[in-house]
Amino acid sequence: MSGYVAEIKNVTKVFPGVVALKSMSLQILPGEVHGLVGENGAGKSTLIKYLTGVHDADEGTLLMEGKEVVFRNPLDARAAGIACVYQELNIVKQLSITDNIFMGRQIKKKSGLLNYEEMHRQAKQAMALLGHDIDPHRECGKLGMGIQQMVEIGRAVHMHAKLIIMDEPTSSLGEKEVAQLFETTRRLRSQGVAVLFVSHKLEELFVICDRVTVMRDGEYILTEHISNLDHDKLIHAMVGRTLDNMYPKEAGTKGEVALSVRNLTSAGVLHGISFDAYRGQILGVAGLVGAGRTETFRGIFGADPMDDGEILVDGKPVNIRHPRDAIRHKIAFLTEDRKGQGLVLSQYVKYNLILSNFSGFCTGPFLRRKDIEDSSRSIVDDLRIKTPSIDTVAAQLSGGNQQKVVIGKWMNVDAEIFIFDEPTRGIDVGAKIEVYKVMNQLVQDGKCVIMISSELPEILGMSDRVIVMRSGRITAEIPRGGKHFNQEDIMTAAWGGTLS
Repeated sequence: MSGYVAEIKNVTKVFPGVVALKSMSLQILPGEVHGLVGENGAGKSTLIKYLTGVHDADEGTLLMEGKEVVFRNPLDARAAGIACVYQELNIVKQLSITDNIFMGRQIKKKSGLLNYEEMHRQAKQAMALLGHDIDPHRECGKLGMGIQQMVEIGRAVHMHAKLIIMDEPTSSLGEKEVAQLFETTRRLRSQGVAVLFVSHKLEELFVICDRVTVMRDGEYILTEHISNLDHDKLIHAMVGRTLDNMYPKEAGTKGEVALSVRNLTSAGVLHGISFDAYRGQILGVAGLVGAGRTETFRGIFGADPMDDGEILVDGKPVNIRHPRDAIRHKIAFLTEDRKGQGLVLSQYVKYNLILSNFSGFCTGPFLRRKDIEDSSRSIVDDLRIKTPSIDTVAAQLSGGNQQKVVIGKWMNVDAEIFIFDEPTRGIDVGAKIEVYKVMNQLVQDGKCVIMISSELPEILGMSDRVIVMRSGRITAEIPRGGKHFNQEDIMTAAWGGTLS
């Protein structure tokens, strides 16, 4: 019997036009946290789908505890002891913790009725194993994102999973929730459960992982104990080169005020938001989860109704009641929810790239298909979007490449104000630098860039000025180079502290 809980040997998976996995191998020990990293398009998602029975393999084998297995569907993978907590949580928010944990596996009495008394008891026990004493009757939609994630992990624990895959588990969590997740992960490790931890946030690997496997272009590159690696070695293995400057900030020339917001108010959400954003600068927007950052800019863009306030573009008051109004006033908004609001996943890449300016590619009722294709190919080349062709359906791209398509669609608009909401969430380190270079170019062209980000190193690395939000209010405004332009003071303001 092998000492591995799961072992992949020489697995190859080919899709039309793409070799997603090429002789890929991976060995995961019981009771270890095993990191899996690689650039977008490296094959991580395909590997996860193979492990969970969504995809089969063209070549290669999978062994569970030394025995070869073939998964025909996700139910087979679950029965073998593999569970996955995806980046987009698979929670039914209207149902209770118990109902979510027992989804599809309810316990029944002899009468045929559901045995809720026993299910509540077991659900409470599963959550207690993760260190959470919580009422299992509670509705999941009324819980924070961190606890919702714990419910999904609790479901895996209750299934007696031997291997839990966590796919970008911290992407939507605040600082406290991340610490809570790491504590839960350590608890799982101590109970002998293996965790495959997939993340683009390299600093997390050094905190939580025992070993790390690196993929590149669908192939195995290395597996190493985390103690034998540093950031440079890890990045070099991922991208085949060193990245000497993670934040290639280029100073622009501060111009006129492009966007002014005065007393923006939404009952119970935003309270008198006022700020200015300048041409030739990147304005960073920092704050904890729930601080009101996204809500502020959805209101400015006309996606959410506001109760009060004034918006000025280039010094002139504008009336924005709908995103069409914002686009007409040359405002672009790159949403953090790329799948739900940024893309039409069932459509081709080329059509997603013209979504924000469809009329610009029409003559009367007819599309100018050659112009669409020429523009799309140019953007794919400029942003290095990894896609078999511009006629590939957006849903088939990796998460990071989907994000680059979202950015690309706004490059087809003659915008002057660009709002980036979590622009590098779920993007690998190489792709992040490409996004930063796009921002630099916009600034050099005299555009106004606003960047909402939960990653403080990104805020500090790329911003010319930072506003900090808490509970729907601005608590600080900090210029680059000022004495408070550091991680500690920004966090102090985010927690409601006063900067002297």
